[in-house]
Amino acid sequence: MHVLQISTEKEMNRKKKLNSIFDKRIKRMNAKKNTASKPKYISKAERARIEALEQNNESQNTVVTEQ
Repeated sequence: MHVLQISTEKEMNRKKKLNSIFDKRIKRMNAKKNTASKPKYISKAERARIEALEQNNESQNTVVTEQ
């Protein structure tokens, strides 16, 4: 009886290990599928450059419309 108990414990451990590996793979696959929901990071310098370009474009547009 004692021998049977050890073999079933090993079998259960094997199943548990395989299930945990499978669960980890599923989590990784789902993580790759679901891309980041937050917007891409833009550095402070890049934001300043974009804002300067937009202001430059707006000032050019106002000059063109005034003429």
